[in-house]
Amino acid sequence: MDLWVTEYQTPSLGFSCKVKETLRYEKTEFQELSVVETEQFGKMLLLDGMVQTTEQDEFVYHEMITLVALNSHRNPEKVLIIGGGDGGTLREVVKHPAVSQATLVEIDERVVIASKDFFPDLACAFSEPKAEVLIADGIEYVKQQHQSFDLIIVDSTEPVGPAIQLFSREFYQSVYDALKDDGMLVVQSESPFYNQNVIKMAFGGINQVFPLTKLYLANIPTYPSGLWSFTVGSKLYDPQLPSCSYSQGCKYYTPEIHQAAFQLPAFVSRIIE
Repeated sequence: MDLWVTEYQTPSLGFSCKVKETLRYEKTEFQELSVVETEQFGKMLLLDGMVQTTEQDEFVYHEMITLVALNSHRNPEKVLIIGGGDGGTLREVVKHPAVSQATLVEIDERVVIASKDFFPDLACAFSEPKAEVLIADGIEYVKQQHQSFDLIIVDSTEPVGPAIQLFSREFYQSVYDALKDDGMLVVQSESPFYNQNVIKMAFGGINQVFPLTKLYLANIPTYPSGLWSFTVGSKLYDPQLPSCSYSQGCKYYTPEIHQAAFQLPAFVSRIIE
């Protein structure tokens, strides 16, 4: 008998993968968590039925949510990651030679545990000397900070349930206050094909708070439509202009990709006009 896992990306569209085995299923305090072994993408982590990461294509997301800002900021010593409990974003951040401290704040400890159990290539940075992992509410944590970080990365789920607050203008203002005078913010802002309202919400909210806001794109096969967006808010530096070319060990990011990612198709530019 064939077993398949399906993420319903819109009410009329599903993304399905053939499953070899269900490795874990549980209802945590915050969400449904599943880890499955798929034939096409290897191990896959799902939260509330939505694909978060897979062994085969995770590198695209994690390199692009981190290195664009890390290489644009002149001295990203202190980095805060909100969410990202699988550890992939933390892995890329601590690799960067300019980073001296990376703090990850994840609300659901079970995500961290699942990553340690099934995704060792993602969880490898949890024990790094540069890394600090806190199980806490990232929104409340940010409110307690004042000009503490050079870069804040919001590696969140889709804006449903409590996560919707991570896409609010009020949260972006808290992030602005938590950043140093030349700080930068990066968020994942969903698919320009299926989630235009999310892009407008993220870009619009960040643009109201930060003097410079830009959108860039990457191709991630297991995310809705395969075309994914990220939004950067910057107090000073232009995220499109890298000051550093660090890309050691990368499988997707290059300095050329960095600049090309900001060249938007016409229909995407219209979303944020």
